[in-house]
Amino acid sequence: MDSGFWIQKLLDTFYNSLSKFKRVLLKLSGEALLGREKHGIDSKALAHIAAEIKKAYEKKIQLAIVIGGGNIWRGASDRGEAIDRVTADNMGMLATIINALALQDALEHVGIPTRVQTAIEITKLAEPFIRRKAMRHLEKGRIVIFAGGTGNPYFTTDTTAALRSVEIGCEILLKATKVDGVYTDDPHRNLKAKKLTELTFMEAIRKRLRIMDTAALSLCMENRMPIVVFNLHVAGNIARAVKGQKVGTLIKES
Repeated sequence: MDSGFWIQKLLDTFYNSLSKFKRVLLKLSGEALLGREKHGIDSKALAHIAAEIKKAYEKKIQLAIVIGGGNIWRGASDRGEAIDRVTADNMGMLATIINALALQDALEHVGIPTRVQTAIEITKLAEPFIRRKAMRHLEKGRIVIFAGGTGNPYFTTDTTAALRSVEIGCEILLKATKVDGVYTDDPHRNLKAKKLTELTFMEAIRKRLRIMDTAALSLCMENRMPIVVFNLHVAGNIARAVKGQKVGTLIKES
């Protein structure tokens, strides 16, 4: 075997050592894009998130993202008397596409090739979700952002994240939040709430800890997809999570 073969083997070993996981899915809330704004997208918050994602991407992982739309529209809670739940949820799915396009642009500005795939066909703006094509993008070193939810009303973007992570064969689902893990109660309202470093899916469901909806937790539990819940606003946390370092709370099978 020539020297080039061994050099490539050494490089592969080095890059593999940079991250514990090969393929992960990151779930971002739409509210993460608010920054100091009350509504819409704050450009500084968007740039900060893109910079944090870049740190993780540089660990040579395959990274997919699901983003919510709550900074623009929350279907379940924003609907009024004139808008029914199905229409409101459809509006929420469109909001996730707006956020996905914004994040795609921010990531490409920092040099990361990115594709947006949507569950709702809108071909002039993004690709339709095709599982094999998404996996091929990841293998080629592109970040894939999944937008449009599942394409169906009554399903949250947390459920979308669980579904897509299972579909494309991720090793872990990372849920970025505004708190540093899962607590026994809302730490902003209850100062006595205790942080949990680890728990099982059934514990999360039975205790109604409101980390993710029950459908998302059940899907992850059935498919043995571990979840890490961590604070997005701590610099370097996404990169630490993909390296397998202890951040936030780990939810897994018992």
